Amino acid sequence: MKISYSLESNSKEGFPLLRRGFEYGWITAAARPSMPSASEVSKAWHNHEPIFLPAILDDTLPLYQSELAQANLFMEQIRQGAELSEVLETEAYDSRLQPAFELSGASFEDNDEQAIEKVIFDCWENDEMVADNLWCKASWLSFDEEDGSLRFRFSFGYEGYEDVAADPVRQGLAAKLTDTIFPESAAVTTHPTLNTILQTMLDCSRVGFMERIVYFNAPNGGAQMHHDVERGHEGVVFAQMNGSTFWLALSKPKLMDEIEAFLARAPSDQWSHLRKLASDRQALSDYLEDRDHEWAEELIDRTPAFFQHLIEGGYAYVLEPGDVLLMPQQSLETCVWHSVICLGDETGEGLSFAIKKL
Repeated sequence: MKISYSLESNSKEGFPLLRRGFEYGWITAAARPSMPSASEVSKAWHNHEPIFLPAILDDTLPLYQSELAQANLFMEQIRQGAELSEVLETEAYDSRLQPAFELSGASFEDNDEQAIEKVIFDCWENDEMVADNLWCKASWLSFDEEDGSLRFRFSFGYEGYEDVAADPVRQGLAAKLTDTIFPESAAVTTHPTLNTILQTMLDCSRVGFMERIVYFNAPNGGAQMHHDVERGHEGVVFAQMNGSTFWLALSKPKLMDEIEAFLARAPSDQWSHLRKLASDRQALSDYLEDRDHEWAEELIDRTPAFFQHLIEGGYAYVLEPGDVLLMPQQSLETCVWHSVICLGDETGEGLSFAIKKL
């Protein structure tokens, strides 16, 4: 994708890159690429590169406009202070959930400052409970009061402790819970062309969409550079349902290459701590995995010149409704790191689903 960058606006068609009050500059997406072939997708995937599938969902998105409108209303209710559990007990959602999913409890997650509420469900089949502790967790994406971005994460068990890949039954039921609350998920999970691409890419007869997150990226919001490696998953499929987002996405080895290249061109008196780490590639790799990697964050998340460096390197994407981005996440050594910024004035919905072979 050809994207031009400037520190100041030079076009009425440009978009500002603004995330939580930090201004990175302006971008203009000049030309959108064509759809890659199946062989190009497989080659890129095995090379641990992100794969952009432009407009692949355009044929099915019109079928889900009422569901997307309902999801937007749902998001606004939570953003304005409604309790997640109370909204899910209204007729609009209870009629979808029953009889398979019974709301069994709610937690306000006092140990997680970004969390809003976690709602817990039991799953029933023919009057028999087949799974418990399935959940939907609503959270703010940041601590910034000017960032209205939300995410709804679906999983099960004890968050942060339980190995989700070890229980494929509950993992699959948590995915079905996502389908129930956000039926537009089917635009991804049942899309014939996308599924054929994924099956060919992964060399399997069926793909599972697990550990699902529904994002609502708001103006001034997005996500800092990170990865989504989790045992048992091959990668992530992100689908833009409405709104627009800017992405930087590249494999960890390439990210380290670009950090080293940028530092080599920067004045010698800058980034002293990071320079020392970058002189030892393994030390830099390990440091990026630390929860507190402030020296790296300063560069990769808060330095406009580094954004420009990555954009000019060809690692930038603009996702419009119907676009999909595939990101390999097989290991900590090769995974695709990615950074997201909402573009424009619309809060947009995006679906982020882990994929695995079934």
